[in-house]
Amino acid sequence: MTSLFGFNLLLAFGSCALLGGFTFANLTAGFLVGFATLSLTGPLFGNEDYFRRMVRVTQLILYFAWELVVSSLQVVWDVVTPVQKSRPAIVAIPLDITDPTQITVLANLISLTPGSLSLDVSHDERVLYVHGMFVDDPDKFRLHVKSGLERKVREAME
Repeated sequence: MTSLFGFNLLLAFGSCALLGGFTFANLTAGFLVGFATLSLTGPLFGNEDYFRRMVRVTQLILYFAWELVVSSLQVVWDVVTPVQKSRPAIVAIPLDITDPTQITVLANLISLTPGSLSLDVSHDERVLYVHGMFVDDPDKFRLHVKSGLERKVREAME
């Protein structure tokens, strides 16, 4: 997979050189065209995992961006309105993921989302403690994290 990613980056930089400028738009367009080209010729390389993983990573990024927007609006609304709707709580979330890298990515994504903060991971790395600003129901909050970010992180990093 690493060689295909490197080859895809090489195609992206090559397209920037052909287009005459190393801009973010040219690099992104070159990466996408390279990805499409490599996916069409994928059977020649015999490694389809790269393409599935890139799709899953893209899904994780889009899901996180959506969560970021929704939680930002929720926090802003709570700040600008006179009525406080926040119900802060610390919730223990049992983890299905066991890889330390996946746990770190999950904890960081939770901390980057406004209104939530990863506090600690248990010594056996099976429980993540999260402070949530809007926790009406701890079970619902726990399910939201497990079925959302944890699942997407696991899928992207398997």
